[in-house]
Amino acid sequence: MTAVVAAEMSVFLGAPSPPAWVEAALQSIDLLIVDHANCEKKAAASALALINRYGDQDELVLRMSRLAREELRHFEQVRKLMDRLGYGWRQVSAARYGGALRAAAGSGEPGRLVDLLLIGAFIEARSCERFALLAPRLAEPMASFYSGLLASEARHYQHYLALARSCRRSLSETEIERRAVTLREVENDLICRPDDQVRFHSGPPSS
Repeated sequence: MTAVVAAEMSVFLGAPSPPAWVEAALQSIDLLIVDHANCEKKAAASALALINRYGDQDELVLRMSRLAREELRHFEQVRKLMDRLGYGWRQVSAARYGGALRAAAGSGEPGRLVDLLLIGAFIEARSCERFALLAPRLAEPMASFYSGLLASEARHYQHYLALARSCRRSLSETEIERRAVTLREVENDLICRPDDQVRFHSGPPSS
């Protein structure tokens, strides 16, 4: 991931992750890596859901098909890393993050499609930011693995954002930006508001 893309994502995200989240995550790596694996599965499922719902949009279908394959490959890689590190699989409840973001999406088209694409961009950008925050503090081989994910996750962010902006044929640039601002406020609240669980996309610990 280049410095230019990193700077662009920082502006797009708005609020940075709280330092308290980083410290809590580093103390809960065994739980965080399981949640990370779940996040990769959910990212693939979200891409497939977009393909199923908007199958008439060729560019979207092509990009989401490739993205889903990459996310499933990342899931496999996380599972292999878990085995290598001796972390067993366990059931982990979902963070409030993804569901709350999707609940903020509009119901009518084409606004809902734009919102879902922007939400995808926020999730991928936040993932990049958190990989970058954690990687320098982690031991090998996890440090290298998280550093290596930055390029592909940044590319996913760019794909989602480009697809959202391509909807200017249906919505004005001003309307798309207005939707981005609204979703940014929701996203920032979710990652800054105290949380009672530690997850890859959770807020800082409540205690």
